[in-house]
Amino acid sequence: MYIIIAILLFGLLIAAHEWGHFIAARLCGVTVHEFAIGMGPAIWKHMGKKGTEFSIRVLPIGGYCAMEGEEEESDDPHSLNNQGFWKKVLVFAAGAFMNFVVGFLIILLLNVNVAAYRTPEITGFAPEFTLSGEDGLMEGDVLYSIDGERIYTFSDVSLFLSRGSGEGFDLVVLRDGEKVVLDDFPMTVQEYTDSASGGTYQGYGLYFGGIEEATWGVKLKMTWLNSIDFVRIARYSLQEIVRGNAGMSDLNGPVGIVSAINDVGQQSATVADALANIAYFGAMIAMNLAVMNLLPIPALDGGRIFFLVLSTLSEKLFKKKIPMKYEAIINLVFFALLMALMLFVTFNDVARLFQ
Repeated sequence: MYIIIAILLFGLLIAAHEWGHFIAARLCGVTVHEFAIGMGPAIWKHMGKKGTEFSIRVLPIGGYCAMEGEEEESDDPHSLNNQGFWKKVLVFAAGAFMNFVVGFLIILLLNVNVAAYRTPEITGFAPEFTLSGEDGLMEGDVLYSIDGERIYTFSDVSLFLSRGSGEGFDLVVLRDGEKVVLDDFPMTVQEYTDSASGGTYQGYGLYFGGIEEATWGVKLKMTWLNSIDFVRIARYSLQEIVRGNAGMSDLNGPVGIVSAINDVGQQSATVADALANIAYFGAMIAMNLAVMNLLPIPALDGGRIFFLVLSTLSEKLFKKKIPMKYEAIINLVFFALLMALMLFVTFNDVARLFQ
């Protein structure tokens, strides 16, 4: 059941992406020939009043929005290629924006019944912790950033403490409404006594977890912070790949993501918990799609915007646009490369399933 839900979730997110392009195209007066939900043979078609054919196709994976002048030059004044710079940017970016909106709404829906949130406030120290006090950390301090990374949610604390160099941290805390900077703070992993159980553990000797009542204002704030956190995780993951801290084997494709969603569902205590956890996972995927699609890589929306900027600069400087046929060739080459990468990642996903 959870595998089916995962596949439908993928289809929903991609269809929402294409819906964003469709709405933006309509608002900008661009002719849309077809808006399709799903791929493959059509099982339902309807011709709209404005000449757009709406269709549902047999495979619930994605969809598309076919616009006049999207892939080649057109003389139609309502074609995409004959629109102004900012209208084109709006149409190209609208898909990623819609993914962000969908992710935001999923998180907001999950937050409706939340009574309170844990905050990154320091609530105490292990007995052996020696770095407390006015020149160090104090109870009531709220972690604002760790090594330059903002702390948006409670879970960010453990994430960025675990990513430290082990030789201290650059911390910023909020203390009585003011920012206190603690550069190169010598906090390292060592053995501490657990004041609750009396046992010992390896850690930093800090206890976190202030409580904030979940008013509607707080729910909206936490939804926004959670959304920005997901965007940051996508950016941070890309940085880790560029720095060499993550490799190709760490990437997950559709098979790996569907498998992960299935695991999330099966490991949940109840069906309601499973659906909530899958929805949360889906929100993270939606934010990742938004970020990845805006990267300046040919064949992606960000690549289309990048080529648009280059062509506009070429027209301003040399009185000549870059012909769309060159962009189409480059997009085709990069699309083939992306498909090859997808096949490689999918192969790794399948191989992991049998390990």
